[in-house]
Amino acid sequence: MSRSMILAGLLVSIATVAPAIAGPGTPGHGHNGFSAGEPGTPNKPARTVQVTMNDGDRMFFNHNHITIRKGEQIRFVLINRGEIDHEFVLGTVAENEKHAKEMEKYPDMEHDDPNAKRLAPTKKGELLWRFTKSGEFEFACLIPGHREAGMIGKVIVK
Repeated sequence: MSRSMILAGLLVSIATVAPAIAGPGTPGHGHNGFSAGEPGTPNKPARTVQVTMNDGDRMFFNHNHITIRKGEQIRFVLINRGEIDHEFVLGTVAENEKHAKEMEKYPDMEHDDPNAKRLAPTKKGELLWRFTKSGEFEFACLIPGHREAGMIGKVIVK
């Protein structure tokens, strides 16, 4: 088999497998549905909740518990006060645990999701979310080792 035939076969294999690994969204991945609600609407009122991401002696968010009313829209103002990248990923515990395992395999995975934001040190960002479902959800930094080190919090939607 010629070298060009081998390369062509490899490219077809990569094109077939890559979307299954990364999911929709470029670069990184995306989701079709969200357990905690839906992306917010920018022109509608929202309560602002500032979430800081910290590292040093330990990694943590300034909040470890947020209570929200069902139907409420929240503008998360995210600030990375740390010296390394951090992220904010909103989902169920099971979804975040599964995503954390993917992140172990692909630690530089970029997020193109309305429920997740990755920030470089000293950077700010926003995430606008409407909580349409009651229940207990989680926000966490899923960069390998960060969640385990304490970068995790609960969102209770009543």
